[in-house]
Amino acid sequence: MQINYDFLDPYTFKNKPITVRNHVVMAPTTLKSSLEDGSVSDNELKYYQMRSNGPGMIIVEAAYVNELGKGWEGGLSAADDDKIVGLSRLASAIHSGGAKAILQLFAAGRQSSQTILRGEQIVSASAQPYPHGSHETPRELKHEEISQTIEDFAAATKRAILAGFDGVELHGANLYLLQQFFSPESNRRQDIWGGTLEKRMRFGLAVTAKVADTIDKYAKRPFLLGYRQSPEESTTPGITLADSLAFVERLVSLPIDYLHLSLKDAFQKPFRDAKAIKQVTTHYTEVLPDNVPLMVAGLIKQPMQVESLLDEGVTFAAMGRALIADPNWVQKVKLNDEKSIRYAVSPADFDLLGVPQPLKKWLLTRFKNGFPVTTDIEFDPKTPWKYYKSAPTQPRQQIDPTKLMTLKKRVDGN
Repeated sequence: MQINYDFLDPYTFKNKPITVRNHVVMAPTTLKSSLEDGSVSDNELKYYQMRSNGPGMIIVEAAYVNELGKGWEGGLSAADDDKIVGLSRLASAIHSGGAKAILQLFAAGRQSSQTILRGEQIVSASAQPYPHGSHETPRELKHEEISQTIEDFAAATKRAILAGFDGVELHGANLYLLQQFFSPESNRRQDIWGGTLEKRMRFGLAVTAKVADTIDKYAKRPFLLGYRQSPEESTTPGITLADSLAFVERLVSLPIDYLHLSLKDAFQKPFRDAKAIKQVTTHYTEVLPDNVPLMVAGLIKQPMQVESLLDEGVTFAAMGRALIADPNWVQKVKLNDEKSIRYAVSPADFDLLGVPQPLKKWLLTRFKNGFPVTTDIEFDPKTPWKYYKSAPTQPRQQIDPTKLMTLKKRVDGN
């Protein structure tokens, strides 16, 4: 039976004359595959181009706006003018399939290391290390450095405009610098940038306002501005849903074009409130004005999940893992061919799917519990030359060395 999904219909933004072909968005996915200086690599171009024919928009993974903002090896840079040429190739690769190209901008703050920053101390709103596990203590940013970081976000926005992107998304989620200033756990300042909820909002609002001014000044065509937010933190003190909704009420007074929620589960209820009845998304749809659509990411895999989100007032479904596993997810839904959608991946197919080696290694190791792989093959990231075969009821056994190279070739796809 043919199902006419509403999410396949086009959508035109209320604030800008920009129309996207459907309500599916490719969520920003950390590929860790840029060149050492943050330049765009051919592997990244291939990955994004393969997924450009389905979603209405593709949000490119977080690009750091200054050198202290780099969060991982292989990170994408928008910190210098010499990156514009590569970013232009990336925007063109996305446009080649008809998708709109959005560049996500961020600074990692304390979610980095001296090794990644080549000897520089990590920075944050305050000298507070991340509370879970053993982490480096950041240096508190000075007032003039905060002002410069705001300018750096604006300069990166100008580069995105010159590179031909259709918009930028400010990454105020996932524990990065914008969120670090907003959180009472990471921001212990007692100046204009911290203390009260109002002051903790100031950095994110200042960055948004400056970026909006930059778009108004330099964009000669309609150009989107989005903001990504994590609604809650598990720490005490930490961000509450009430804090986040209060921030959004201030944020929508600025010329933003959409709000993007980063959730563990798109349908989750507030986890800080055991008695919560409404989903997190409902809290947002009740306060957002009609001209600011809501985008949600969080374990969205099946077409009916996307349709359900639209029924509940969400405008865009941001899909990450689903589009890693199947670049043709949208096309298969349009062809009424849902049975052929790939929901798990064989390690032998990563190259076929254009998955760069760093992302493949991440999916098979640290992220293995969050990404469905069809085999029980695994390897230890500390000793990647040793491959193992494991079974749920047996202890891990090292494979016979004579079979090692054959297995390694099969897992690596070589």
